[in-house]
Parts: sequence; structure tokens; C-alpha cells
Amino acid sequence: MANHKSALKRIRANETKRLRNRYQHKTTRSYVKKLRETTDKTVAIEVYKTVSSMLDRLAKKNIIHKKKASNQKSKLAKLVNSLAVAA
Repeated sequence: MANHKSALKRIRANETKRLRNRYQHKTTRSYVKKLRETTDKTVAIEVYKTVSSMLDRLAKKNIIHKKKASNQKSKLAKLVNSLAVAA
């Protein structure tokens, strides 16, 4: 166990941040899943805007890599655009 007050504080802060990051990451994954299951173009566009912003936020905070966020946004944009052809 840590002996310094600052180390004890770091342990508490790190746990808080870990839980927050985990929550945000899981929430984003749920939105991505919802977007992939959507078949309506107008709903998909609205959800895509939200998901895109969430992915950017995760990348900015280094929860996921910025290129992973970019790749996911690209694939989801293709998906949303393909809905127009199908519908």
C-alpha cells in the first residue's frame, strides 16, 4: 500500500477516472450498435452525428486511439450513406 498522501490521492483519482472512461466507452459502443441496427435513414443521420461526436471525445481523451475513432466514423458514414440507396 502507498505510504504518501499524494500516492493515496492518485489511487483514488485513477479509480474515478477509470470508471468514468469505462462508462463513456461502453455508452459509445451501445450507440454504435444502435446505429448499425438502424434501417431508417433519417434516424441514422441523427444517431451518426451523436456517435461521431462521442468517438471524437473518446479519442481526444485518449480512451481510444484517434485513428480507431477515424476508422469507425468512416465505416459508419458508409453505412449511413448506403441506407439511402436501399431505401
